[in-house]
Amino acid sequence: MKKIILVACITLGIFTSCKDSESNQLNLTKEITFTKHGNLTLKKADNDSIISNLHIEIADDDYKTQTGLMYRSGMEENQAMLFVFPNEQPRSFYMKNTEFSIDIIYFDANKKLVNFHSKAEPYNENSLPSTAPAKYVLEVTAGLAEKWNLEAGDTFEYSKD
Repeated sequence: MKKIILVACITLGIFTSCKDSESNQLNLTKEITFTKHGNLTLKKADNDSIISNLHIEIADDDYKTQTGLMYRSGMEENQAMLFVFPNEQPRSFYMKNTEFSIDIIYFDANKKLVNFHSKAEPYNENSLPSTAPAKYVLEVTAGLAEKWNLEAGDTFEYSKD
């Protein structure tokens, strides 16, 4: 009889521990939110007029550049992610694990717009390449590149907070 009670207690203890462990795991998962690292100003190439001012999150290390906007539910229209690479070379991005549509804008080392891909499709793993070497990549809410009438040669400047 004591053996049966002992087995029952051990079994109940294991189930309780597993249940507690599962609920703890659920509490550890939280949504990734925007973290402002600085400000960015887009300008027209022909007259230096301001196109837009944005709050930016900067991706400048391996983890941030590989993760980007993955696993997020969206972004405000005045927010963007700026990828800063150590060198200028042909770049290519894709939308793996990205839940919302964005515009992907490529800039060269002189911060001049090379090209952009508008309204990139969520979760699409097809390559969206730059047409020339790029050092910077700006990701903004889908449709803004067209709304702003961005063109090759448009520029940007940014500052960190």
